[in-house]
Amino acid sequence: MREGGKQLRRLGLAAVLVLAASATQALGQTNPACGVPAALGDGWTIDSPDSVGLDGARLCRIADRLKETDANVHAVVVVRHGRLVFEQYFPGYDEPWGLDDGQHDFDATTRHDMRSVSKSVVSLLVGIAIDRKLIKSADESVVKFFPDYSAQKSTGWDNINLRHLLTMSSGMQWDENRGWKDPKNDEPHLSNEADPIRYVLSKPIAAPPDTVWTYNGGGTDLLGNIIERVSGKSFEAFAREMLFAPLGITDWQWMKYRNEKIAPAAGLRLRPRDAAKIGQLVLNKGDWNGRQIVSAKWIEQSVTPRFQALGYFGGLFFYGQQWWMGRTLSGNKDVKWIAAQGLGGQRIFIVPELDLVVMTTSGLYGSGRQGQAALDILANFIIPYVRDNNTR
Repeated sequence: MREGGKQLRRLGLAAVLVLAASATQALGQTNPACGVPAALGDGWTIDSPDSVGLDGARLCRIADRLKETDANVHAVVVVRHGRLVFEQYFPGYDEPWGLDDGQHDFDATTRHDMRSVSKSVVSLLVGIAIDRKLIKSADESVVKFFPDYSAQKSTGWDNINLRHLLTMSSGMQWDENRGWKDPKNDEPHLSNEADPIRYVLSKPIAAPPDTVWTYNGGGTDLLGNIIERVSGKSFEAFAREMLFAPLGITDWQWMKYRNEKIAPAAGLRLRPRDAAKIGQLVLNKGDWNGRQIVSAKWIEQSVTPRFQALGYFGGLFFYGQQWWMGRTLSGNKDVKWIAAQGLGGQRIFIVPELDLVVMTTSGLYGSGRQGQAALDILANFIIPYVRDNNTR
């Protein structure tokens, strides 16, 4: 009887496994373990891709594509209808700020450099400061906030306002599209100068403001310093209190340059699923779980295209207030998106018409292929396979 009972139990277990496999196939997920988000209790509602109109089986093929293309992607996070439905992590080469370069492992709890995604977060912080009347408006003069540098500022700075810094249209003579060791690269001065604010304000104004777009981290660092001056708090304290804490983001860093000055333009480190919260906040026009963290008006201003971003990230994008805009042609779908983009392939894509956020991290620093994997995922693994009509 014992042997017979064991056989029956084995048969029963086999039947359960067959039924489970059938149910999984019915959901279109051939690998149920692929991309299942971790339950970390961090404010995300977790669901399956198929429940929100995405193709779970197709998403599970992303890993094969990344391997085929040697994309060195470290994380893929997908959010739809406000639900975290897919996250997958991969080991790979990285150059993390403050850590050794080389092979690193990644999972849902690993912070990753955001690089210039930081600039988009600074834009949100400026908007919050304006919402709270710490800054009157983005049309305020920059030099108003730096009376202690009046003797150092170059001619022309009196005509520059915060919006010019936000849209990278100040006309400041600035070039960071060079090798790091090139003496004509302005960006290293932010790290090496004892007083980087003095360095930025001493740069000549080479063109009338609001006429020429030039990628410029120096302007973003000025914005970060202005936040400290108007709030009376450290930049990190303001970011924590006004943005990260309301979003339930507790595990983050904002790195400092070697001169021990905070690095607003590039220093943010986040877990990828927390970076996706930034995308969801913008998608929700400043709202997170019923709380208005930054005004919808500021979000609208920030993601309105103002310049063609020539010569950076391929020059195929538009630029707003520290945010990028572009489009993906996928089959017969011409889909517009908003993005935060950072060196190496750090990307937050926000697709309003599909109620979608996609976040990737990568280690392709210095590569012309950086960011291609994220666009590939959008165009070939998500957009063509959206099955529902529940869009915005």
